[in-house]
Amino acid sequence: MRPDRFAAYLDRLVAGVADDDRVIGVVGLGSTARGRRDPDRWSDHDVWLVTMPGAAEWFRTTPGWLPDADRIVLFFRETAHGVGVLYDDGHLVEFAAFEPDELSEARVNDYAVLLDKELVAARMGVVRRATEAEGAPDPHALAGRFLTALVVAVGRHRRGERLSGRHFLAGVAVDHLLRLAALLDEPAVPAGDDLDARRRVECTHPVLAAALGEAVHQDTETAALGLLSAGEDLVLRSGVARDAIDAVRRVLESRAGGSR
Repeated sequence: MRPDRFAAYLDRLVAGVADDDRVIGVVGLGSTARGRRDPDRWSDHDVWLVTMPGAAEWFRTTPGWLPDADRIVLFFRETAHGVGVLYDDGHLVEFAAFEPDELSEARVNDYAVLLDKELVAARMGVVRRATEAEGAPDPHALAGRFLTALVVAVGRHRRGERLSGRHFLAGVAVDHLLRLAALLDEPAVPAGDDLDARRRVECTHPVLAAALGEAVHQDTETAALGLLSAGEDLVLRSGVARDAIDAVRRVLESRAGGSR
């Protein structure tokens, strides 16, 4: 979606609920947080509604309040509060509707308050501070999870559980390593997402992203060794002993296969 159309859709959404007494605020997140990051043609709309008590469920179950509702081809519940919306041209909207007391269950990083009728900015500040207060994960634990995910991935692959093994490799192991990199390395540019380590990693950690991208396109056993090599320095810097890395490498290099 062109940036001008992106902004126009958002303006229409906010205007459409501005006079609704059930809505006390609208919040944009990510690329929808105007002024934080320019949207591009692949950006979707990520929005929170804050409603009066008892009103949120109507918005979660009724697509008619959204702009161009007649062009919606898919409207489905993703979480207790969140809904996914797909338009006929591929435009994606992800929104959540919260009542004030439900905001304590949410977590947020980049956001912009687009409509505020009743202390929404103050409430969002509380959510952001609660998110930050959760603290950073332990680097040693992340490194341990990364190493053991590689072992699990290869073990399941050798057992014949190819899809599960691939998930642990390209999903679990990569996520732990990227979170470790976010803790231990300064980003090349300050464009990361502290709630999703994969977002914009090609900008924040380009060398690591390239190595991981190349590795995960290999077969599972070769890819696991590639991920281990890519993450070895980070794992050592987390405090994990060289012996642990060597032990994992021996497991990955042993192609005799595990027990069924």
